[in-house]
Amino acid sequence: MSDVIAKVISQRGTCTAHHRIGDEFVIGQRTPPNLCSWAFYAMFPFAQVLQFGGSFPWEQDPSKAIVACPDAENPVVFELRRDSSR
Repeated sequence: MSDVIAKVISQRGTCTAHHRIGDEFVIGQRTPPNLCSWAFYAMFPFAQVLQFGGSFPWEQDPSKAIVACPDAENPVVFELRRDSSR
């Protein structure tokens, strides 16, 4: 099983969790400290696929996925990447 790193690559509006571009979180089975739980719930299914070696046909890089939090008024976009080096 690989670790998955979630990195904020875009943030517009006002994020109530105060996420900023460049923030990174290691995604496991529980919500990482300081990561918005709504964002975690949105990205968790994608992280699970990457953790167990899967990929998404719409992504050019099979070790990555782009996922947005569910707040359409103040979207935070995360890049998830499989990290086998940890």
